Amino acid sequence: MTLTQVWGVLLIFILCPLLGGLPVIAWIVYALRRRKLREIGTGNIGVQAAFYHGGTLAGILAVLSEAGKGIAAVMLARAFFPSGSEWEIIALIALVMGRYWMGKGAGTTNVVWGFVVHDVWVAGLVFLIGGIGFTILRERNAGRIAVLILLPAILACLHPQDFARIFAAIALAVLMGWIYKKMPDDLDLAPEAGQRDSQAMFRFFRGDKAMISLNQQLDASKVGQKAATLSQLKRWGYPVPDGWVLPPGDDPTPLIESLQPSPASPLVVRSSAIGEDSEYASAAGQYETILNVTSRDGLQQAILRCQASYDRSSAVEYRQQRHLPEAAMAVLIQKQVFGAFSGVAFSRDPMLGYGDAVAIEALPGAASRIVSGQVTPEQYRVIVRNAALVAEEQRGRGAEEQSVVSVEGNGDVPLTLIRQVAVLARDLEARYHGIPQDIEWSYDGETLWLLQSRPITTLWPIWTRKIAAEVIPGLIRPLTWSINRPLTCGVWGEIFTLVLGKRSHGLDFNETATLHYSRAYFNASLLGQIFLRMGLPPESLEFLTLGAKFSKPPVRSTLQNVPGLLRLWRRELRLEKDFQRDYRRHFAPALAELNPSATSLNSPQTILERINFILGLLKRATYYSILAPLSLALRQGIFKVKDEELDAGKTPELASLRSLQQLAAAARHLLPQPERINPLEAQKVAPNIFATLAEIADGQSILQQFDRFLDIYGYLSDVGTDIAVPTWKEDPSPVRELFAQFLLNLPPEYVPPGKTSKKAQSVQRRLDLKGRVTEVYSKLLAELRWSFVAIEQIWLDSGVLRERGDIFFLEYSEIEQIITQNDRDLLERLPQLIAERRSQLEQHRQLDTVPRVIYGNAASPTSNIDDREPSQQLQGIGASPGLAEGRVKVLRNLQAVGEIDRTTILVVPYTDSGWAPLLARAGGIIAEVGGRLSHGAIVAREYGIPAVMDIHDATRLLRDGQRVRIDGSRGTVEII
Repeated sequence: MTLTQVWGVLLIFILCPLLGGLPVIAWIVYALRRRKLREIGTGNIGVQAAFYHGGTLAGILAVLSEAGKGIAAVMLARAFFPSGSEWEIIALIALVMGRYWMGKGAGTTNVVWGFVVHDVWVAGLVFLIGGIGFTILRERNAGRIAVLILLPAILACLHPQDFARIFAAIALAVLMGWIYKKMPDDLDLAPEAGQRDSQAMFRFFRGDKAMISLNQQLDASKVGQKAATLSQLKRWGYPVPDGWVLPPGDDPTPLIESLQPSPASPLVVRSSAIGEDSEYASAAGQYETILNVTSRDGLQQAILRCQASYDRSSAVEYRQQRHLPEAAMAVLIQKQVFGAFSGVAFSRDPMLGYGDAVAIEALPGAASRIVSGQVTPEQYRVIVRNAALVAEEQRGRGAEEQSVVSVEGNGDVPLTLIRQVAVLARDLEARYHGIPQDIEWSYDGETLWLLQSRPITTLWPIWTRKIAAEVIPGLIRPLTWSINRPLTCGVWGEIFTLVLGKRSHGLDFNETATLHYSRAYFNASLLGQIFLRMGLPPESLEFLTLGAKFSKPPVRSTLQNVPGLLRLWRRELRLEKDFQRDYRRHFAPALAELNPSATSLNSPQTILERINFILGLLKRATYYSILAPLSLALRQGIFKVKDEELDAGKTPELASLRSLQQLAAAARHLLPQPERINPLEAQKVAPNIFATLAEIADGQSILQQFDRFLDIYGYLSDVGTDIAVPTWKEDPSPVRELFAQFLLNLPPEYVPPGKTSKKAQSVQRRLDLKGRVTEVYSKLLAELRWSFVAIEQIWLDSGVLRERGDIFFLEYSEIEQIITQNDRDLLERLPQLIAERRSQLEQHRQLDTVPRVIYGNAASPTSNIDDREPSQQLQGIGASPGLAEGRVKVLRNLQAVGEIDRTTILVVPYTDSGWAPLLARAGGIIAEVGGRLSHGAIVAREYGIPAVMDIHDATRLLRDGQRVRIDGSRGTVEII
């Protein structure tokens, strides 16, 4: 390269960006119209903006100015390099970069005219082919992509040996494509809002087709959710009346001229506003619907009336209240159905918010009579089960017979039709992955027509007990929840943010969980949004609410999440090392420091400092308590390691059981013929056994070892995650009973798995890690409980509280407020506040069952939520293999255990580490929630007891004394 060409390169990279950045178009529009392009419209400073905001003259001058820039850049390169060299294209690239970064424009006109000067044949062929394609197809986005592909392709065809020019043209095309994705498009603005003399040109270059049918795939962001949904339903095969869509700003004349409405074939004109019919806003009744349109003149007037309703004051206020954007309205025109019977249906009862009822309102005639609210419709309530499983080919008369359990309501509408509508509503809910649907329908005597389907906004968000019931089981008091919720939600938010990165913006992770009926529920709607952003399949919501299986995620979304998943994978790989580091630096020293009892502290302020110190440790421990089980499940699934290949002996619940079993084996010889004592009497004779051991010399040693056992495992409790439940150290009676049971009926000694594979060893290390994490987490929770109990004792002595357990009906912030601020108003209200919360908890305790899924936030307690009768066979999740037959013993809590032996089939609401001593005595286990990795499943496998988890409402469906047969492999419970 000569010295002259070196100067040329410098001038190209200095002058061309500066030339591109000159805001000549902005100067032109301001001079002609006194309008600042940066502050109006999309903020772009381009030729389109000049035409739109400045008019035809401003647009022509803008074209000339930008064409001059492109030509100047090419001529500058030509002054230093041979004509037609790659440097002319590089000069255009430099010009476009300056145009985008400094001039706030795309540089399309620069490139077009610059390429005309650079190579007129290439430019001519691109214009010819691209122009013909755009005129025929009228798709501007596809046209842009086609031109960007044609440019280097035609250059390569005409100059196949000029590799440098070809690569430069490819780089220019890629740059232009990237800019198009980054910049908003002025052509998306409504043409009628622009300068009058340029509206026709805008309509042409927008590429909007005059005839858009519901048979096409439609974009909700351009034609509204209502039209997009109906087009999707129609393509899925649902009976949707034929229709057409007029996008915002399009000329209605071609559509009006193509349709022939008449009294025999009337049309209906409906709104399809942007933002209407979404999960957050239905806009029901806000915009006008015009029925019985029977002429072209009437159609034109109806379209204008529908469009004008977008600007009605009530509609504007509605959008403002729900923070909806001021966008535009598409108009939907459909063939009108002559309804013999019509109505609306909610796939879930919007008043109740749970259960399997479909609410239907119907009347003879058109559906408009019902939605208008001017007549009282007939009301029906239909219980539908398993409608999500009804296959497409089964839709029709046979489907409702299979799914409909009962129909409530009387009227003129045939019940056969009501059943068909109910199944359709629930089927649509399943289509939209568990989101409850509000549908409008009409029956003409032959066909059940679907006129509309949209989410029921009042049943949003969706809350699920699945997973939450196992993570945070049982009834939860305010203090436990005020501590657990921020810890759990915060760590989950950290994990999701790690994967999503910037895509996590706008997600409120504090809304991940809530309490209904004093029980934990997870926000399935929020988790569904997170899953979608993570690229997981749309079945994620059904997985959370119904236990549906996942399909494979799309490749594109998987690739999009690769960086985040890699970050999470790196965390998983170093999880054990990170825990060991934190154990050495934080957990071990802290637990040693916390070892002195909190009751030795005599000041609430000092104890509060201790509590805050523990909470800081718990936040770090919660991270491991969530990630360790996830890592274990992931590795076990990937490596396909069976449960029988693993030893869960390092989990605190099993380690404590084995230790107690060994102690019982050592003490067994001290009692005369213990095998003659009926195992059913173990609970009665337990105190006598301890008294007997106290009188025997060697028995003293056993009792000392039992006390050491409590010193080691006394931090465990009936519910490991609930600090309101006393620990074994405080109430050792469950452990005493189990020790007596082991003395009288010693279980077989555990036999560890033999030589295992490297894959199994890898999973075993994660299982061991989970056990260590659980130990640390449980010990910290115990220390936290003992600290609050110490404060409670001080307040009981001073009269602030009235009875033991009161402190757990306060929230942590309220305790802080009393200690740090001495809030007198709160102190005066404490007795009433605690009494109200105690009463509410007791009401919730009396409920026979609670819903697995709650829709919306308006759940109200009831003692008869589900009137289901038990079937002969119940299906759940097989958690521990084996067959067992016996009598049912229903335990909703650990207050009154009663007699349990190997002929007892325990039915429990959930299983936690504290239930382990009880479960070990039974012949089989049935739990309402849980899976293969739940505490009950681990204990059951340890003792060879068949177990079935996830039998919804088991504690109510099954009764004491019933004889059942359970299959722990198949996950079935058969009532004999």
